[in-house]
Amino acid sequence: MLISTAHHADHADVIVVGAGVAGLSAALALTGAGIGVSVLEAADRPGGRMATDETDGFRLDHVGRLLNTSYRELHRAPALGALALRPFAPGLLVHGDGRLHRTGEVVRRRGAAAVPYPRTPAEPAAARAARRGVGGALTVARALASAPRPLDEARLGASLARLAGTSTARLAARPERSAAEALAVRGLPARTVDGFLRPLLSALLCDPELTTSSRCADLALRGFARGRVCVPEGGASAIPDLLAAALPPGAVLPGVRVKDASINRVCTEEFGELSCRALILATGAREAAELLPGLRVPEFHPVTVVHHTAPVAPPTGSALVLDADRSGPVAHTAVMSAVDPSRAPAGRALITSTVLGTPPPGLDGAVRAQLARLYGVPTNDWELLAVHHTPDAAPAMPAPHDPRRRVRVLSGLYVCGDHRDTSTVQGALHSGRRAARAVLRDFGIPDAQGPDLPLAA
Repeated sequence: MLISTAHHADHADVIVVGAGVAGLSAALALTGAGIGVSVLEAADRPGGRMATDETDGFRLDHVGRLLNTSYRELHRAPALGALALRPFAPGLLVHGDGRLHRTGEVVRRRGAAAVPYPRTPAEPAAARAARRGVGGALTVARALASAPRPLDEARLGASLARLAGTSTARLAARPERSAAEALAVRGLPARTVDGFLRPLLSALLCDPELTTSSRCADLALRGFARGRVCVPEGGASAIPDLLAAALPPGAVLPGVRVKDASINRVCTEEFGELSCRALILATGAREAAELLPGLRVPEFHPVTVVHHTAPVAPPTGSALVLDADRSGPVAHTAVMSAVDPSRAPAGRALITSTVLGTPPPGLDGAVRAQLARLYGVPTNDWELLAVHHTPDAAPAMPAPHDPRRRVRVLSGLYVCGDHRDTSTVQGALHSGRRAARAVLRDFGIPDAQGPDLPLAA
C-alpha cells in the first residue's frame, strides 16, 4: 500500500480549505490513513460557525446548535472520545396557551436508548438543586401541576417510540414533502402537533416555518426519540477544538485566506501559492461557490443567539423551554448555566435564547418581554452579554433534499460541509468522512471504513 506523509510549508498531499468540523473530520480521516494534510483557515481559530467566545468567565456560543446523545458521528471519531455532553432535563417545558407545560417524559421512557454516545458527566449538586428549584420555582411547579394536560402523551409516546425503531432505509422510502405538510397527516391531535412537535422540530432544524424535507425532519425526530437533547460541555467550540488537537502539529494553519484554488494548488494572501495532490473545499456553501463557480448555493436559515446573565437563575432548572405560542422572537431558551455549569462563573446565571429567522428591531426589549412570560420572573435587571447573528447558520433542506450530495467533483477536487449532507453538526462530520473516503479511493489506498457510509441519521 502506497502511503505518503508529504507535508511541508509549501506542499501537502491534500489541502483542506476550511477548519470547520467538516474539514477537520476529513483531515483526521486522511491523516489516519497516512496522508499528509494542511488545513487552511481564514479565521484565527478553527471551528467555523461552531465558535464560542469567552467573556468575563462566560462561554457564549455564536450559533449553539442543539445536539443529541444519539448522534453516531460524535463517537465515530476517536478524537471526540473525550467529548462531554450535557443533556437538558428529561422532557421539555413548552409554553402554550399562556402557561408552561412539562411534556415529553413519556416519550423519553418509551423511546429506544440503545445507541452509544459520548460521556455525560455526573450532574453537580448545584445543578441538581437548580433543577429541583427553590423559591420562585414553586410558582412554576404549581402552574405545571395545575395545568390541564394539553397533549395526548400516550399517543405521542407511542408514535415516537415507533419512529425510534424505524430504519434509515424505511424513513428514506417515505413520501417526501415539507415537514409542515407531514405533521398535518401524522395522525396526532392538532394540539399535540402545535403544542409539541412543531416547536420541537423548529428548534432542532432551525426552521420556524418547517419547510424542511419531511425525511430530514423524521431523522431529527427519531434522534430525539432515541436520545437526549444536549450541548457540548464548555461550548460548541469543544468539538472542533478536540478535532484540531488530534491532528499533527502544524496541520491546521489559521489566518490563511485562500484567493484562488484548483486541483493541485491554492493561492493564498499570506503565503502565495501552495501545491498539493488533491484539494478539499470544506468552507461554507457561499465561500465554496466563490472558489469553485458553478456550485449550487442553497437558501439559509438565519439564527440569532442572545445571551443574558441574571442575579438569580429562573426556576426552570436545566429544562429546554420552547414557545408554542410564538409570543415573541425566541423559539427556545434555557438556563444554560444549569445545563452546563462550565459556561458561567460561580454564582452567575447564564440564560441563552435562540431567535430563528430575521430578528426584529429592538431585539433585546422584545426578547426580555418574552422571557419574562416564559420564565415567570422579571427580566428588567438582567444584563445583556452578547448577541450573535449568523445569516448562514443552517443551509435549508427543502423537499426534495438529497442528504448524500456528491462530494467528489472530479479526481483531485472535492467539496464537503453540512450543505452536502444534512445541515447539522452530524451531517458536517459525516460529509467530511465521505470526502476523505473519495480521496483515498482516487489515491488507490484501501479504505478501512468498509461498505458505503450510511446516512447521517
